[in-house]
Amino acid sequence: MGHGSDLERGSVAIRGVELAYQRGGTGPDVVWGHGLTSSMADEDDRSLIRWADIRVGNRVLRYDARGHGESESTAEPDGYSWASLAADQRALADALDVGTYVAGGASMGCATALHAALQDPDRVRGLVLMIPPTGWEGRAGQAELYEQMASIVEGPGVEPLIEAAQQLPPADPFVDVPDLAELRADAMRAWDTTRLARVFRGAATAQLPERDRMATLGQPALILAWTGDPTHPVATADELASLLPQATVDVVSDLAGVLAWSDRVRSFLSDLG
Repeated sequence: MGHGSDLERGSVAIRGVELAYQRGGTGPDVVWGHGLTSSMADEDDRSLIRWADIRVGNRVLRYDARGHGESESTAEPDGYSWASLAADQRALADALDVGTYVAGGASMGCATALHAALQDPDRVRGLVLMIPPTGWEGRAGQAELYEQMASIVEGPGVEPLIEAAQQLPPADPFVDVPDLAELRADAMRAWDTTRLARVFRGAATAQLPERDRMATLGQPALILAWTGDPTHPVATADELASLLPQATVDVVSDLAGVLAWSDRVRSFLSDLG
């Protein structure tokens, strides 16, 4: 169970929802959360991290967040707030007998990790914060957009969202990646519209923790960001780096920089011991 290349897979009931998970590797625990509308399967198909590498020397727990992938969906928008998703993560760790762990994630998963660290600072011993999302004053416009997207999904469906997304340039590292728009469109069309509307409406309730609370987080933190993406602005990464007492930030603008992130994460985790 969870040794070598073998992955433990299953689901567990926590906080009124069944969450799908996978775990593998040996060593200190790492718990990872994906981004909004993503999943373990999506990350495996288009991964920013080489998980097989990270599982060498670490026991990695990944899971589908509430309403995503193979996990159950719930109707209440507040259940998808980042603070609530952090409570889900901690309950999942409890259910799987995970003690202290490094909390990490991309976008929504990044924000989840921050909330989890504040909810239980003695348990979370490090942070890997990939592509931090909009937050604080900048979150209001994003929240309004997610409300609009939920209404569109409930009405005409996903096609208007796909068409709008195709008009936007990709983040800088992906400008030359072929078929990116088609891949994103296929992923959007694969969603059940009820589930998708719920997660968009839930994302409108999400917010980063208050700035003054960030200074209380003494854990080492690795912040990974890219340029050219207003949904994951470098400004958030820079502000987190200034607020967190032990933060290192790496901002990249090309695909080679993104592909180097797995090595950065491995080195960070190794230094934590």
